[in-house]
Amino acid sequence: MTAFLIAAAGFIVVAVVLLLRPLLAPGNAAGIDRKKMNRDVLRDQFADIEDDVRAGILDADQAEQARRDIERRVLEETAGAIQAPAAKVRSWGLPATIAVALPVIAISLYLHLGNLQGLNALPHAADNLSSITPEQFADMTAKLAARLQEKPDDVVGWTMLGRAYRATGRHEEAAKAFARASALKPDDAELLADQAEALAIAGGRKLAGEPTRLLDRALKLDPDNSKALALAGSAALERKDYKSAVRHWEKLSKQPDIGAELAQALQAGINEARKLAGTPVQPSAPQGAGRVRGVVTLSESLKGKAGPGDSVFVFARAAQGPRMPLAIARVQVRDLPYHFELDDSMAMMPELKISGFAQIVVGARVSKTGSATPSSGDLEGLGPVVKPGADGVKVSINQVVK
Repeated sequence: MTAFLIAAAGFIVVAVVLLLRPLLAPGNAAGIDRKKMNRDVLRDQFADIEDDVRAGILDADQAEQARRDIERRVLEETAGAIQAPAAKVRSWGLPATIAVALPVIAISLYLHLGNLQGLNALPHAADNLSSITPEQFADMTAKLAARLQEKPDDVVGWTMLGRAYRATGRHEEAAKAFARASALKPDDAELLADQAEALAIAGGRKLAGEPTRLLDRALKLDPDNSKALALAGSAALERKDYKSAVRHWEKLSKQPDIGAELAQALQAGINEARKLAGTPVQPSAPQGAGRVRGVVTLSESLKGKAGPGDSVFVFARAAQGPRMPLAIARVQVRDLPYHFELDDSMAMMPELKISGFAQIVVGARVSKTGSATPSSGDLEGLGPVVKPGADGVKVSINQVVK
């Protein structure tokens, strides 16, 4: 079984690469130099992330989030958009969907069509699972479609078939498959959003008409559905309803853990909509809004658990939204109490600054290992939720990480 799992992982990776290659290929000669230059810049940013990890500025989760943000940016450089002004918001959709959905589809197709008992069978010399090709994947998809003709009430099967068609660029068929799944499960907002997206791409990347009606239904079922909000914003921008576009995208941007790159793309779309509407793009930040000041102390009850040379990481992050630190400083326990000032000049990513959020939280962590990644035995504490520009913020390190 171990050999099977390794081989399966291999052919899934091969399939993803083969399917993404045409989507990420340069579109025309005029854009080649710019895209190459952007990719070079992004490659340098990968190296910067590794340096930050080694320096203890980023923990493993934060580094992985930053890598995903950069990878999504690469996809955005080549993916199309439904409507030009909203390109930054929608360009992540198709390639990201393929990269994420294809492994799920492949595994699900095997569970539906494969022979689970065969995992324990003796290997056959002719079997070479790592040689899967797009043609073989298409054959598996066709078998699933045939199976659904015999079991038309299988909502999971129709959903998988829609995703398989979408991953291979067969958007009209994907829309029909999602419609069948939605008819069987009419209260699923995600299925309606998937159907709307497939219809829009199949119809020349236009959201007017049936795609918009489907999105309206999806948001009535689930007002916080992220895909429906993103597409509804694009649809509103397409019909020049700039106020609605801003409303949908601002609501999406306030959802937790949306990722730095998506947050940046949403803000770009919001600014574009406001500009087209003739309203101010962003109010000028008040003086001092790009920093926060205060003091970090170590609780008396925990002083025996920290050595004077232990590292202390002081960081600011958004109270709601991306979890990546907006600014960070590193001192030692011997420096406590530490009077800190964190500001925009310490931002780890240009688009994520203290001044860019309405509310922030300042925290501090004593690391026994010198790493910013939390581990059992570390000491930590968080201050209250404050607005950028706040002075006198008090952070007490008063808890032990379990």
